[in-house]
Amino acid sequence: MSIQIDMRQMVLLIAGSIGLVGVDDVLHGRRVAILAVQCAARLGWDQAARSLLLDAGLLHDIGVSSTRVHRTLVNEMDWAESGLHCEKGSLLLKSSSRLAHLAPIVLHHHTHWDDLQQQGIDPDLALHANLIYLADRVDAIARPFYPDDSVLMHVEEISSRIERHRGTFFAPELVDAFIEAARAEAFWMVLDPQCIPGFLSEMELQTDEQRLSLDELKELAHVLAEIVDAKSHFTSEHSLSVANLTRYIAGHFDISGERLDYLHVAALMHDLGKLQIPDELLESTQHLVPLELVKMKRHSFATYQLLNGVTGMEELARWASQHHESLDGSGYPFRRSAEELSIESRIIKVADIYQALAQDRPYRKPLAAPEILSHLRQIQTESKVDPVLVDFVEQNLDSCHWAATGGRSLRGEHVIQY
Repeated sequence: MSIQIDMRQMVLLIAGSIGLVGVDDVLHGRRVAILAVQCAARLGWDQAARSLLLDAGLLHDIGVSSTRVHRTLVNEMDWAESGLHCEKGSLLLKSSSRLAHLAPIVLHHHTHWDDLQQQGIDPDLALHANLIYLADRVDAIARPFYPDDSVLMHVEEISSRIERHRGTFFAPELVDAFIEAARAEAFWMVLDPQCIPGFLSEMELQTDEQRLSLDELKELAHVLAEIVDAKSHFTSEHSLSVANLTRYIAGHFDISGERLDYLHVAALMHDLGKLQIPDELLESTQHLVPLELVKMKRHSFATYQLLNGVTGMEELARWASQHHESLDGSGYPFRRSAEELSIESRIIKVADIYQALAQDRPYRKPLAAPEILSHLRQIQTESKVDPVLVDFVEQNLDSCHWAATGGRSLRGEHVIQY
């Protein structure tokens, strides 16, 4: 099994995943990228600089997994704790050989211009980071005007608020470039949701295709898993542990080589859609009401949409997004029946259930291995999971528990929900 995946599409996948944290506004990162690129064009910066700013803009909030943090960042001009997500984002980017060059920009994308000057960092880096900061704040200021399409009526107000921070928050030359560029209606019109894909496609045509190696894809999948798992301390390491258990089980069912590696990658990314679930809902201690359940169920379809949008990743999209499907056809979001569910999808489902039950959650304590097995047996009798896989778990219970928990000894109580 060999898959050819383009780096440009993976950047957009990561950007799309990060964007979900905005819940009802998922385009912040894309708008910041486009604003920065347009200002760079006004400054006469070359194509290499614009491409760098495009990626930095798309991924500038890679350190934000919490919807609470996102709300604060887009609603306050200058937040004292904004540096935390910059540091987290920088560390995540450094863990990928393909994204490490963006780490310094993301690290400083909330650093005031006068502070950057005192730190003595590379002049180009300072300007690039500061331009992302300026574009980020422009989008935050303009955000209330997007829903009713009134942003063009507020250009002077937006420009005035940016001008107010000339030389302190923002480099004077960047402020000048923004104010000049912002006079053109098209500068704002291209931020419309229907225009954004065209702008990004045009930028993509100006960059060479870059194929990812399997090792590079694994690195990026780990980055995505860490973003998802950072959303709540209750789900810390969930994606990583589901992937570990998936790999352990799959290795005993004639799945090997690159196919096993790609299955591991799919398991790492199975919960990308959870980034769109509000923190309050994900950490609720109460049983979910019907509307909340509907919102929760959207996450696996969101995962499918994100992964299926990457050419070559269609099969991984199915494996990752079907972890809530059931053999009897009662699962979600596609209502697949047994004959439509591959062994890969079935394995991720069992691994997801096992790990979730072994993990502390706001509505229950973690369950011990025998309790988890008992639950798997119960839903097996209801034709929800593959009995062959449940047999395997029972025969290798200690090893499965180790893979799902990193060797931690977990004891649980009795409320079943996952």
